[in-house]
Amino acid sequence: MPKQSAGILLYRKSAKGLQVFLVHPGGPFFKNKDEGSWSVPKGEYLPDEDPLMAAKREFQEETGSEIAGNLIALNPIKQKGGKTVLAWAVEGSIDQGNIKSNTFEIEWPPRSGKKQTFDEIDRAEWFDIATAKIKINPAQAALIDELAAINNH
Repeated sequence: MPKQSAGILLYRKSAKGLQVFLVHPGGPFFKNKDEGSWSVPKGEYLPDEDPLMAAKREFQEETGSEIAGNLIALNPIKQKGGKTVLAWAVEGSIDQGNIKSNTFEIEWPPRSGKKQTFDEIDRAEWFDIATAKIKINPAQAALIDELAAINNH
């Protein structure tokens, strides 16, 4: 069965225009990757789990902050690897310098027999729409386009 994730696209309106909050995956595989590597805070959920509840849980796990507000369901997208991502947009604010992510453990370096712990998210940032579309996983750019279209009405 293809994997599925649920996430939150947090946005704010500033003097500079619409901005979105994206996170960068932690760990050694993404250490030196930037453009195309960022994501909405999201995570996988089980088939019997409510996707919106999973999205809120993942946001909290990846940022250390709870999310509330008027959540707007966005159209699902499919990433290159086949994973479907359900996302909700919500207006809000978060201090990008004060996120607290959960951690994961992997064998690193590979085949070394040593385990290392890494933050699931190593940084987060607010981006304007044009920059966000360069930074985000290419399939997720459709979520930003949809949010921008909603906010232009």
